[in-house]
Amino acid sequence: MFTTYGQALDWIHARLRLGIKPGLKRMEWMMEKLDHPERRLKTIHVGGTNGKGSTVTFLRNILQASGFQVGTFTSPYIEQFNERISVNGVPITDKDIVELTNFILPLANELEETELGGPTEFEVITAMSFYYFAKMNPVDIVLYEVGLGGRFDSTNIIYPLASVITSIGMDHMNILGDTLEEIAFEKAGIIKSGVSLISAVKQPEAKEVIRNQAVSKKAPIYQLGEHFEITKTESNDKGETFSLKTAFSQLEDLQINMMGHHQIENASLAVMTCLYLNQFYSFLIEEKDIRMGLKEAFWPGRLEVIQENPLVLLDGAHNEEGITALVNVLKKRFKDKKISLVFTALSDKKVEGMIQQLDEVADQIDFVEFDFPRASRAVDLYEMSHSKQKSYTVDWQNLLMGKIKNLNENEVLIITGSLYFISEVKAFISKN
Repeated sequence: MFTTYGQALDWIHARLRLGIKPGLKRMEWMMEKLDHPERRLKTIHVGGTNGKGSTVTFLRNILQASGFQVGTFTSPYIEQFNERISVNGVPITDKDIVELTNFILPLANELEETELGGPTEFEVITAMSFYYFAKMNPVDIVLYEVGLGGRFDSTNIIYPLASVITSIGMDHMNILGDTLEEIAFEKAGIIKSGVSLISAVKQPEAKEVIRNQAVSKKAPIYQLGEHFEITKTESNDKGETFSLKTAFSQLEDLQINMMGHHQIENASLAVMTCLYLNQFYSFLIEEKDIRMGLKEAFWPGRLEVIQENPLVLLDGAHNEEGITALVNVLKKRFKDKKISLVFTALSDKKVEGMIQQLDEVADQIDFVEFDFPRASRAVDLYEMSHSKQKSYTVDWQNLLMGKIKNLNENEVLIITGSLYFISEVKAFISKN
C-alpha cells in the first residue's frame, strides 16, 4: 500500500526498467480483472507521428466549449506527471493517483507471476486512466493519445467513435520499421472495423497503406485534401487563420493561437472530427463552439512563448518531421531576426538529419545534454553540426540564464529538441 503521492509515483516510474513491451495481452488481462472499464467509455483515438497532442487539445477545447466533460490521456507530460490523465484540462489529483496506484498494484503483482510478465509503466498508467474515467470520474468522452505506434500500443484495446491519424514520419524506427510503409502499417493498427478514420497523412506510400487497412476493415475514411480541405491560410501576430471546406459545412476565417501550418492541419483534423461527432453521434457542437475552442486551445512546449521581449520560444521538435515544421515557421516568421538555437535530443533519434535542418536557419546554435537515460552527448551533437557559429556545454542551466539575460531585441531564442528536455527547461525557468 502507498500512503503518499511520492511513493506511488516512484513505483510507477520504477516500471520503466521493464522498457517497451509491445502487445495487448497484458492490457487485456488487466481489463478482464477490472471488469472492462474501457468498454464503458466513449472515446476518440488519436495516433500519428507528430501533432497528436496538439490535435487532442484542439478537440478537447472544442468539446469543452460545447459543454461536454472531456477526459484526456496524453504523453509525455510537460510540467507535472498528473497532466497525463486530465478532465477539461485539469490534471488528476495527487490523492486520486495514490488511490489508483493502490488499486492497480495487486494486479501488477499478480500479472508479474504469469507468463505474460509485469506491466510496463505505460501499461500501468493506461489501465489507471481507464478505471479513472469509467469508475472514479465519469466523463462524456475521452480522447486517447497513442503512446507509440498504434497496432500494439496499450491504448489500442478501445473501440472508439472515431480514429484520427495526424501524420507519418520516420521516428521510433527501431520498433516501428525502416520505411514509411512499415511505420504507416503500425499507425494504421488503430483503425477498427466500421469505425471512421480522419487522416492528415501526406505521403502517397503511407496514404496507400492506411487506405488499404481502412478498406479491409470497412472503415470510412475522411482524408485531408480529399474529403475536407483547407482553402486559405494567413499568419498573424496571435497565430494563424484558415478556412475549412467539408462535406458537412464550410467554415471561414477560423483563428488558432498556435503558430505554423502544421497546427492548421492539426486544428482541421479536430474540426472535422467534431463535425463528424455532431453528424453521426448527436454531439451538439455549434460553429461558435468550434471558433471558441480553437481560439482557446494551448499546448505547452509547442512554439510556446515564454518571454515576449526579447522573444524566447520553447518547442518540443523531437524528430525530423517536428524539426521541419519548426524550421518552416522560423523561415516564415523570423527571417528579419537573428536566430539563436539551443538543442538537444535523445540518442535513438535520427539526430544528424535534425541538426542539418537547424544549421540552415541558425545564426548561432548551442548543443547541450541533460540527465536522461537515452540523452545524446552535447559533444556528439556538436560534431555533427556544420554551423560556423556553434558551441556545446553540459551545463545547460547556466547557458540558458546567460543567453536569456543577454538577448537582444533583434534576436529570437528557440530552445528545442527532446520533450523530456523541454519539460526540464520549463520547470527550471519557472523557478528562476
